[in-house]
Amino acid sequence: MTTMISNLPKDLIEEILSRISWKSMKAVRLTCKSWNNLSKSEMYIGKSTREGQSMMIAMMPHNLYLMSCVVDVDPSIEHKGQLSFLHNQVSISRVFHYEGLILCILKDVTRIVVLNPYLGQTRWIKLRFSHCQQRFDMFSYALGYEHKESCRSFKFLRFIDYFYKAPETKFFWYEIYDFDSGSWSTLDVTPHWFISCGSKGLSLKGNTYWCARERTPENGLRDHIICFDFTRERFGPLLPLPVNFTDHDYGSVTLSCVKEEKIAALFQHYASYDSEFEIWITTKIEAEMVTWSKFLRMDTEPKIVFPDTFFIDEEKKIFMDVGRDYDSDSDDYPEKCINIIGEAGYLKKLDLGVPAYQNHWPDVCSYVPSLVHIKKLARGKRIEQSSLEKHRFDQNMLRLAAIEKLMKKQNRYW
Repeated sequence: MTTMISNLPKDLIEEILSRISWKSMKAVRLTCKSWNNLSKSEMYIGKSTREGQSMMIAMMPHNLYLMSCVVDVDPSIEHKGQLSFLHNQVSISRVFHYEGLILCILKDVTRIVVLNPYLGQTRWIKLRFSHCQQRFDMFSYALGYEHKESCRSFKFLRFIDYFYKAPETKFFWYEIYDFDSGSWSTLDVTPHWFISCGSKGLSLKGNTYWCARERTPENGLRDHIICFDFTRERFGPLLPLPVNFTDHDYGSVTLSCVKEEKIAALFQHYASYDSEFEIWITTKIEAEMVTWSKFLRMDTEPKIVFPDTFFIDEEKKIFMDVGRDYDSDSDDYPEKCINIIGEAGYLKKLDLGVPAYQNHWPDVCSYVPSLVHIKKLARGKRIEQSSLEKHRFDQNMLRLAAIEKLMKKQNRYW
């Protein structure tokens, strides 16, 4: 008697699917309706990742690569394969993770693309204007959403803020793109904060958080965090970090997400000889309030050098960072590596297995699979901009053009 593929035991199907790369998942979903439904279930996503497993996406010039790190008795890295949804049609400059979605900033400065790697969905967004200084992207970006009935309404924020400049060259522009309407709008803001150009934000429950500081003439440290609320489309107050930089002589802070529910803050010293660091975790976090609890304090070698991203396991009291191996024998650029540290001290260093490309390190971000769909813009749905928005856009473009002309004349850059 022949068994139909759709009639195989569920446990066997789950085992088969767990061994299939995401690159081939689209073909698997076309096999039959039951396989398609199972691969898009929360239960399957939960089973497809092991306990203690942290997933990451590494960026190379034309594509993205999925990998995972398992922290157990014998920590290891597994390369899951290439995510081929872009089909080598673009060059990627930076990648950001936002609750299961990946925002790709391209070297083509006229557009960006948002991906759901698990579902294989994309959404291309055309940018209204571009601005680069000596080929450097000076914008900060964020992806978030507001809850509308039973679905998420996604929005894309980008901004540029030149604050540390002479009065005639100070400039800021905050704008937001609505996925539902396909329209851009300029935010009416008067910043009381300062976020460094190009800073990475951290996504949590639909909103985005950055390290920031008060907007004062003094060159101070980023001793606060600030939240952009995508529902209200505005920034909240500056929220205090748990550590006083001056008292502890810390010079850097890096943020990470803990189980999509909390924020972790890693504090480090700039001095090469000082390997002490602290990690704090939020006990409560909202757009306008935060409380913290200390998670881990270590003084261990080798020194953790300002990681791209990091992960923590609250139960096991383990810290894992993705950074650069300055102790390697490489003659060129240090290779990417993962350091694993526990309460007892340094545990292990793992080679990420992703080489530098043309003297550039691959960008690496954390990743959590998601079943959230990226809504396509319906034909003819795009809303015409209001006269007020056209006026704001024209005024900002004139101001930006005048500043660029002045800077070029003076042979200066921001």
